[in-house]
Amino acid sequence: MRTKIKSLSKSDIGKTVTVKGWIKTVRQSKACTFVALNDGSVFNNLQIIIDTNYPEYETLVNNLSTGASIAATGELVQSPGKEQAFEMKASEIEVIGACDAQDYPLQKKHHSLEYLRTIGHLRARTNTIGAVARVRNALAYATHTFFQQRGFLYIMTPIITSADCEGAGEMFQVTTLDINKPPLTEKGTVDYEKDFFGKPTYLTVSGQLNVETYACGLSDVYTFGPTFRAENSNTPRHLAEFWMVEPELAFADLQDDMECAEAYLKFALKYALEQCPEDIAFFDKFISKGLLERIQHIISTPFARVSYTQAIDLLKKATKNFEFPVEWGCDLQTEHERYLAEEHFKTPVIVYDYPEKIKAFYMRHNDDGKTVAAMDILVAGVGEIIGGSQREERYDVLVKKLNQMCMSERDYWWYLELRKYGTVPHAGFGLGFERLVLLATGLENIRETIPFPRYPGHANF
Repeated sequence: MRTKIKSLSKSDIGKTVTVKGWIKTVRQSKACTFVALNDGSVFNNLQIIIDTNYPEYETLVNNLSTGASIAATGELVQSPGKEQAFEMKASEIEVIGACDAQDYPLQKKHHSLEYLRTIGHLRARTNTIGAVARVRNALAYATHTFFQQRGFLYIMTPIITSADCEGAGEMFQVTTLDINKPPLTEKGTVDYEKDFFGKPTYLTVSGQLNVETYACGLSDVYTFGPTFRAENSNTPRHLAEFWMVEPELAFADLQDDMECAEAYLKFALKYALEQCPEDIAFFDKFISKGLLERIQHIISTPFARVSYTQAIDLLKKATKNFEFPVEWGCDLQTEHERYLAEEHFKTPVIVYDYPEKIKAFYMRHNDDGKTVAAMDILVAGVGEIIGGSQREERYDVLVKKLNQMCMSERDYWWYLELRKYGTVPHAGFGLGFERLVLLATGLENIRETIPFPRYPGHANF
């Protein structure tokens, strides 16, 4: 029976177990051969010792190479070395899948993260990407745990949509029409009535609008799934396909929204720290010095809160030379966000009450006539990690905002009806899950945080 390496402990010393995994390194000495084995369940390898008196020792050792998969059975013994508490003294080795060491793309040397993207089918076997996968898994589990423990219902919102949540139009179109010869109307435009859904449809940029409908019938809900944006951006902070965590709180205002977002972020990071200590220690040592301290600081420190207007005043008074201008009414850039979190407040900061003109149509209009009840959470190393708002629950105000933004009431008839039939104040936020993985790992490029990154010019594997 197979035992995963993660489940082994000092209490298993003296027991005979079977492990299966991939060889990281093979090292021979006069008396024995040392094999470092990893099955992906934990960061640290299990050292396996094969004595020279093993039957057909030379034949076996010649078939052991980096990348090969094996099953190893033997007694766990206390290790004399300092790097591990125990090791296996092998009594039986089975080569499951041999590996040609000369052709194996993951040689025993440093490989750049850019190179590893070209071998996406193998990069999970590396220390860095394996650690990312385990941290990502922990953060995903923590996400569901946090909301489930607080009575939220998990709602699976559609990936194909006919509504643009952000109103930006940067969406991937979904069609079954022949793009080389589409059917045309009498006016010469594409006849979408002959398309699969009978209208133009797209890959969603957000599940928010859909999940709002369930919040307005079931109270607290959340969605967590893939979203897409056809933005021609090659920055280390953007992907064309990414995952979003989007809770929606009924009978809630912006204060409730901010408190939920802060509590969620702290809970998720704390859980990852508890479940993946070896992985985060690796990132702290080799990827981003001080990562562990930064994560612990986020978990233990109350977030600062400042209005957008106050934030602009702080940025104007800063002695730092910013690349992008700072004026009331402009959107904050990453350099502004990071300055506030890293240099001024030295802690995560929630900026709220943004100018209406730079925010989405669904955000609640404030009484000052200039701002909306929106908030962003800014963190060191990343900048904005969460964006949210209280939603506009007043029918007449929402209709007016749609018209001002030249958006069709007909396209959002169902969204408007939520404001006609038993409307309630509600609020929610969206967290780009890959940015949370960036925060927890200290990596610089978001393309390393997802198994198969999609960005302009790249949709491999």
